[in-house]
Amino acid sequence: MKLLHTMIRVGNLDQSIDFYTRVLGMQLLRRKEYPAGRFTLAFVGYGDESDHAVIELTHNWDTTSYELGNAFGHIAIGVNDIYAVCDQIRADGCTITREPGPMKHSSTVIAFVKDCDGYAIELIERADQ
Repeated sequence: MKLLHTMIRVGNLDQSIDFYTRVLGMQLLRRKEYPAGRFTLAFVGYGDESDHAVIELTHNWDTTSYELGNAFGHIAIGVNDIYAVCDQIRADGCTITREPGPMKHSSTVIAFVKDCDGYAIELIERADQ
């Protein structure tokens, strides 16, 4: 078995693609419109889907926002220099919701940012990224 993707619904697909590609450095891997169903799927990630799990951005054409609920937690991304990444995210006009620093009861350095739909993205500093 292999994890393929995580799907999240987004209100503005172009804005979401910009966030995940320009701000977080992912690639737009594919995008397909389904006119009969009135939705578009876009897949973003850090590598080809044959080797990496990716994020599926689902845009239902007639919906501009969603209630996030309280069951979904966050998407986690490993980064080399969390402080530099957060500085760049801030320079890109995005809000850091938890500044970089050690996780409570641990030495792991983390930070959180929200995407344009309000989904939480956890950044985890890792030397191997």
